[in-house]
Amino acid sequence: MAQAAFANLQVWEKSVDLVALVYKVTKAFPKEETYTLTSQIRRAAICIPSNISEGRAKRSTKDFMRFVNMACGSAAELETHVVIAERLQYITNQQKGDLLNEIGSIARMRNRLHASLEAKSANNP
Repeated sequence: MAQAAFANLQVWEKSVDLVALVYKVTKAFPKEETYTLTSQIRRAAICIPSNISEGRAKRSTKDFMRFVNMACGSAAELETHVVIAERLQYITNQQKGDLLNEIGSIARMRNRLHASLEAKSANNP
């Protein structure tokens, strides 16, 4: 079976790694958070690579850009959840820093992808 086109994107791969890290960190969350913060933080993390892959599968560059923007929104949501988790003392300051660094790295990659898609779109109206 051929590899999906999105799997060649480094930002997608790094986002999937972030999901694994989020699952590892949230395993230690209190049981009462299972259906609240744990679920929300995992869902936001999962949405980042999911939107990138869905956008890559679309037929137009503008659609791809729209999904990259949705991934951006999910990353912002994830950042907020990470800050909340640290304030509730579910994660350490170090874990918060590690997660925010990964999210920031992905954001820079995502921004470069968006810029290249914007340039492509401008060249092919």
